[in-house]
Amino acid sequence: MQRVLFIDRDGTLIQEPADEQIDAFEKLVFVPGMFKNLSFIAEKLDFKLVMVSNQDGLGTSSFPEETFWPVHNFILKTLEGEGIRFDKQHIDRHFPEDNHPDRKPGTGMLTEYLNNPEYDLANSYVIGDRESDAQLAVNMGCKSLILGKDGMNWDKIAEILFAGERTARVQRTTKETDICVELNLDGTGKTDIHTGLGFFDHMLEQIGKHGGMDLTIRVNGDLYVDEHHTIEDTGLALGECFLQALGSKRGIERYGYCLPMDDCLCQVALDFGGRPWLVWDAEFRREKIGEMPTEMFFHFFKSLSDTSKINLNIKAEGDNEHHKIEGIFKALARALKMAVKRDIYHYQLPSSKGVL
Repeated sequence: MQRVLFIDRDGTLIQEPADEQIDAFEKLVFVPGMFKNLSFIAEKLDFKLVMVSNQDGLGTSSFPEETFWPVHNFILKTLEGEGIRFDKQHIDRHFPEDNHPDRKPGTGMLTEYLNNPEYDLANSYVIGDRESDAQLAVNMGCKSLILGKDGMNWDKIAEILFAGERTARVQRTTKETDICVELNLDGTGKTDIHTGLGFFDHMLEQIGKHGGMDLTIRVNGDLYVDEHHTIEDTGLALGECFLQALGSKRGIERYGYCLPMDDCLCQVALDFGGRPWLVWDAEFRREKIGEMPTEMFFHFFKSLSDTSKINLNIKAEGDNEHHKIEGIFKALARALKMAVKRDIYHYQLPSSKGVL
């Protein structure tokens, strides 16, 4: 079945002016990164490209045809020069107040794609810049990629379409803990973490925030016994999530950081090489920080290393115990961000062995 990219024009291919009409060449500015990435998509992937655009009042006195088509045809010719050819164009001329079914997010212009076994709409996308584009995707049964939403740009669009989204969900249930971890490696740093241990939550939030990852962790553990199972099993589940989300590991940097935090210097070096190992060079003089036993820091990172299959080397020096462990978590986050960065233009496995 044929996959389709339903692509908006104004605000997506070209920048939209304040009056929302591209009726003169001096108003024409292409969206940054669009040519490079859409050309890559057209060359490397098998999507059918379909333009879907609302042009309010086209053909009326407020927007004459003769001011639209010269600029529009120039846009198409310029795109074709970069190997980008649209199979079809669907342009609606109605005003919003007309409430016409052809106008996005209505699907009146796109009935040939609906309930048609020729098209794989579930794995097709609407690419746009407005909520109406996202709603069109819902109405079509497609996915959506919306420029400007959660940091989405053309670089990210090309990466997702070519290499896929890097998300994972792990549910780990034992007699001691019930844990759910959800991870998006290419998120924006949003976190929702509840382990029952406030300081542990604060540390895990650093991974999402400073790693640029969306991270949700929900834990129901046997804290009436002690903190051990909750902390250790959370590390195991989080490690499994990283392993799943990375998938083939093609195109990733693989390696990753040291950073200071007030009096402390914290170093976390890691390698997603498939061989778990932990070097731990950090001492704590306090028994607990918050309600978290300092002896459990080692166990957390050992669990994380085991299930994510990473080589993890951690060193920390300094006087303030809180700063020391927070610095370690922040350095881990930055190391992860560096190591999981993906380059679709050099999409090889980063290993001379040919396997990770």
